[in-house]
Formats: sequence, structure tokens, C-alpha cells
Amino acid sequence: MRILLTAVNAKYIHSNPAVYALRAAAGEYQKEIEIAEFTINTSSDEILKDIYKRKPDVLCLSCYIWNMTHLEEIITEFHKLCPNVPIWMGGPEVSYEVETFLQEHPEVTGLMMGEGEATFLELCKYWTEGQGDVKDILGIAYRNPEDGSICVNGPRPVINMSDVPFLYEKTEDFANRIIYYESSRGCPFSCSYCLSSVDKQLRFRSLDLVLEELCFFIEQKVPQVKFVDRTFNCKHDHAMAIWQFIKDHDNGVTNFHFEISADLLNQEELDLLSQMRPGLVQLEIGVQSTNEATILEIHRTMKLQRLKDVVNKIHSFGNIHQHLDLIAGLPYEDYNRFQVSFDEIHALYPNQLQLGFLKVLKGSYMYEHAKEYGILYHNKPPYEVLSTNWLSFEDVLRLKQVEEMVEVYYNSHQYDKGIEVLLTQYASAFAFYQQLGEYYEEKGYDKLSHSRMRRSEILIEFAQKYHSEDVVSCIKEALIWDLYARENCKSRPAWAPNPQEFRQMTYFYCKNGKLSHVEPFSYAFSQRITVLPKPLEQRVWYHFLYEERDPLTYCAKIIQVEEQ
Repeated sequence: MRILLTAVNAKYIHSNPAVYALRAAAGEYQKEIEIAEFTINTSSDEILKDIYKRKPDVLCLSCYIWNMTHLEEIITEFHKLCPNVPIWMGGPEVSYEVETFLQEHPEVTGLMMGEGEATFLELCKYWTEGQGDVKDILGIAYRNPEDGSICVNGPRPVINMSDVPFLYEKTEDFANRIIYYESSRGCPFSCSYCLSSVDKQLRFRSLDLVLEELCFFIEQKVPQVKFVDRTFNCKHDHAMAIWQFIKDHDNGVTNFHFEISADLLNQEELDLLSQMRPGLVQLEIGVQSTNEATILEIHRTMKLQRLKDVVNKIHSFGNIHQHLDLIAGLPYEDYNRFQVSFDEIHALYPNQLQLGFLKVLKGSYMYEHAKEYGILYHNKPPYEVLSTNWLSFEDVLRLKQVEEMVEVYYNSHQYDKGIEVLLTQYASAFAFYQQLGEYYEEKGYDKLSHSRMRRSEILIEFAQKYHSEDVVSCIKEALIWDLYARENCKSRPAWAPNPQEFRQMTYFYCKNGKLSHVEPFSYAFSQRITVLPKPLEQRVWYHFLYEERDPLTYCAKIIQVEEQ
């Protein structure tokens, strides 16, 4: 018997915790199980070929909004080739409206709904030994083999988290991949756009088990462990114990990612976070909106001013990457009010600012009340919003321009000084990114792929069209700073001075060759720029050291040096 657990991930660096959890839960049947992981960048034909060559006796697929389109094509074609092989699917994308899904996909034998560990173990026994009756397995919907009718069994009681086997007991090659780990399930909050609000039974894994398992990751020196707990810090002693452990056992390599509610952090937790090695911890903070009416309507619990104070406090530590999220398309937030939310969060200078769009997920409160809010959304995954009572499709398209510019220019940290210079000319950060996005579309740049150097040239073009010569002069130098802050560029910027003019400085300071660079500047760029700087009376020299990088931005260490 060969049971194939199949995952199609968003990126190669991702791993799929669901397939590893199911294999670990299969107990004595693990020898019958094989795991196959792909990415959405792999063609459906290639995935189909690989699955077919593995000759599964049962095909199981893990379903999410990012891979569902791929999977629907794959199961259709696979069923044509192997009509006698049962196809089972599980995951959030097929756990709701199961009868409709099975009616629309006649090639699918059955679905696992909700938590799958105990369900999968019973199914393995049923498949391999023919023992038991499928009618008695809770947490599944299936096609009756006798008459083809659709049967939906009752829900399965939730699992004690400490009874869930460790996912990664079998050592895999995770040297260049992200590990996903959960120390709790469920969420104490009821945000209407989120499926986690459906599971109100908040449960925690035994700390003894958690710490033992974290040791495994630390010893293996995996690059990143991403906790998938929906609100990691909702239980103070649980969060403190884990944070203290990873601080005490830091291997200098592994990074730990947590989704938290910043307004819940207390002083003890902040004090501990302040002591972490730079880059050891990163925090994802879902703000979603700063509009009080929106926050109330989506049933979110958040003290906005406390959140801002905490984010600023953590920022002052200089050791923790903060990722803040906003969601466009929520109730009571139109285009202009979203701009306010954006500017408020941008002013906190997070390391990453994600402008996302509402996804109307099956099973969520937002899905049930879409008509009430006038929400139109894509029929196919990821079910992204098209318009609402407050936001037209035209507004959505304009926000998409902002999203793209923020991703390219802000989140990449490749143009930090250039963007700082340009922002001095705008009362609103949002207005800047909007105008830049419109410029990209006007020039047709939004339809092309650009190198990093070309992105810099476009910023100069943009400044030349909309701003003064003083701004253009400053941004040209700022972009030289940005280019060399990231790497010792092989191609010299066309607007940069001829390096022959200062070759004696290069000889003096760059004895380690490509591992450093020295450059003259007519402006002071070493601090954050909030007003347009004036040219200096005498140029200054900065030395870029690539062996010493900021673990949060990956920028080189930069020091001012004397002219020789």
C-alpha cells in the first residue's frame, strides 16, 4: 500500500506542516506513507507526471487558497489516468461546504474536515487493512461507494495538543527551508475575516514538549522556525517560557517568527525581547485598520495607542524585525480612510509593511455577511475583494498600485535613503506611493520586469518630473548610498562620480577588495532623513563593510572615514 501525501507550497523555502503532521500521526502505518512537495511555480503537468510515476494506491492532497487552482486541474487529469485510485483532500479550503465541493468534483472520493491527525490514522487503518467502517470515521465527507451518494459524518472532537506527535521526528532536509511549528491551536479573538475565529477552543501544547522540540530545531540549525499560533502571546507564562528558552539556547543562526498582538505585551515581555540577539526574533503584528468603526465591525480587539507605543518601544531596541499588516476592503473603510490607516502605520517605520487585500474565506463571518457589506470578490481562490459598499473597483486598482510600490521600494530595503529623500516632499506617505504607482502605469513600467539599477533610475526620472533640482541632486546621491549599502556593485551607476577621482581612497581603505567600498558624498545620510538635507560645505567619505551587516535589513555596516 502506498499512500501519497501531496503538498503544493507557495515557495520552495516553505514546508507544509500538514503533510508532516499526518505522517507523524499515522503511527504504525508510516511505512506506507510517502510525502511529495511541490510549489505553485511548478507546472500542473510536471506535478501530474511526478504523482503518476509514484504509483500511489491512495492520493491525498493538502488544500489552501494558494494552491487550489493547481490541485483542481491535477485531480481532474489524474482521475482520468487512474480512475480506481481514491483521491482524498483536506485543509481549510475544503473543510466548508463539503457537499457542494464533492458535487462539483466527482473525481474526489472524500474530504477530511478540520483537524486531521486522528481522522487520518483511522483512514490509514481502513485503507491498508480494510478494517472498520468508513461510516464510523468522524470528521470526513465522502462518496458512498455503493450508490455514489454524498455522506457527511459528524465532526471530530478537538485533539489534546500534547497528544499530537512531533511533526519532524523523521529528519528531512530543511537546511534552506522554513519550518512551521505550532505550540497552540485556536484563537481567543473573533476577527470576522479569519478562519481561526471559528475554532474557539484555545489549546496549548505542554511546555516540556515544546522546549524539547525547539531543541531539535536549534541543534539542526534550521534557518527559520515560524510559529503558526494565531496569537502567540495570548498566554503570558507560555510566551515568556518559550522566549526565555530561545534566548538562552540561541545558536546564532536560527530565527524565530511569531504572530502577536502588540497591545497585549507587558513590561516583563518587552524587557525580555530587548535582550534578544539582533535577528533572533521577528514579530508579525496584524493591525488591519486604524479606523475604530472598522475594528468594531470586524469584531477585532485592539488598543491602537497601546499598539503604537509598543511598536515604537520595540523599534527602539534595534534588535527585532517587525512586520505590520493592513487589510484593504474591510467594512466602513473607504479609499480616503484607508489612506489614514496607511499613514498611521507607515509612521511607525516597521521593517515590513504589508498592504494586503481582504480575502473572503469560506466558513468565515465575512463570507456569511458578504451581501450585507456589498462585497464582490473573485469566485476562484484566493477569493480576493473586487469592491465593497465603501470601496469601488477603481479604488482597489489604485490601492494595488500602492501595494506594488510599497513592496518594491519599502519592503525590499534596497532604496531606503532614496525613499526618505522623496518622502520629505509629501505630507502623506500614501500620497507618495500612489503618485509613484501612477507614474509606473503612465510609463508602462508596471508591465515590465526591472533590475535594481533600473528601479533606481526610475526614481530619478520620477523626481525629475515632479520635484525640484535640489531634490533630484539629493536623491541621486541617496541612491548611490542605497546601491552600495547592499552590495559592492559590479556596474557603477551612470550618475555616480568617476571612481578614478578617488582611487587613492579606495587603495587606502579597501585592502580587502570586494568586501568593502568607499564613496564620497555631498550630503549627510547616516541618520534617518525627515527634511530635505542641504549640501555639505565639504564632502564626506563613507566606508561600506560587507562582512558586517545589519541582521534586520541586510545592509552593510557603514562608517564615516577621514579623507586621505
